[in-house]
Amino acid sequence: MPTKLQSPVAVVCHDAGAANLVFAWLRHWFDAGLLDQHKFNLVLQGPAEKAWQHHPVPLPHLELHNSLDAIEGCHSVLTGTGWASNLEHQARQTAQALDIPSIAVVDHWVNYAMRFERDGVVVLPAQIWVADVAAARLAQAQFEGVPVLELPNVYLHQLVRHIPPVPDDCRNLLYVLEPVRNDWGRGVQGEFQALDFFVQHLAEVVGQGPVHITLRPHPSDPADKYTAWIQAQGSLNIQLDQQMDLNQSIAQARWVVGVESFALVVASAAGRETFSSLPPWAHRCRLPQANIRHLQDLR
Repeated sequence: MPTKLQSPVAVVCHDAGAANLVFAWLRHWFDAGLLDQHKFNLVLQGPAEKAWQHHPVPLPHLELHNSLDAIEGCHSVLTGTGWASNLEHQARQTAQALDIPSIAVVDHWVNYAMRFERDGVVVLPAQIWVADVAAARLAQAQFEGVPVLELPNVYLHQLVRHIPPVPDDCRNLLYVLEPVRNDWGRGVQGEFQALDFFVQHLAEVVGQGPVHITLRPHPSDPADKYTAWIQAQGSLNIQLDQQMDLNQSIAQARWVVGVESFALVVASAAGRETFSSLPPWAHRCRLPQANIRHLQDLR
């Protein structure tokens, strides 16, 4: 367990990506008996709160809080670096004002600098944690004055361990959705452009024959975001994912497609045929895994 995690620890998370890494590390250290004396104050909102409710870690000294007042009196602050709220940024601001060292978890491989800026205010942590060597190199290049620690990706290992090989007769495709936050000058949300591009070139992925398509919404997506799009797809066999756990959804699929979601990394590690659906007028998929194929190259 990293020595920077000094008790009491405030854990502040909103977006699912970093929260899943944090919770997996906490569970791993708890199972190893390394957290028996640590006290944790958790401030969780949005997808992170739902993820904790679904798989809580039975820490012996744990308090759940509704506000960042939980940071006061702590000796370290552990946060995510998500997009969907300002909670984690505000936690780092609070920690800085109280002279408490903060640790920020970066769960992906893109837009590192933007994760630490809101309304022109940049707040860097005392240390950055990542879960693979590619992310460590990116963070070290971007933040030369901030120590970067690479930890094992126990979250990925746990997911992949529970995904069996794909059955020979499987004709299921899982499409993992995510907000793209770019319309590439076309006036349509990028995630819908990628979906349309995927449908236009579906045969390049699945070949001939029927296919059952499941769309897995991003944890931050509104419930009805894709309803109209699904209804407009005519004869295609499409439904929304009803599984809570990502590994269960991947286990039922032969093909996994998405823009550049972490779910593609999981699918690739689990031996699924994995594709990025970014169209050719968009940027190229920035995931570092070499066996993720680019649909824009298969046209």
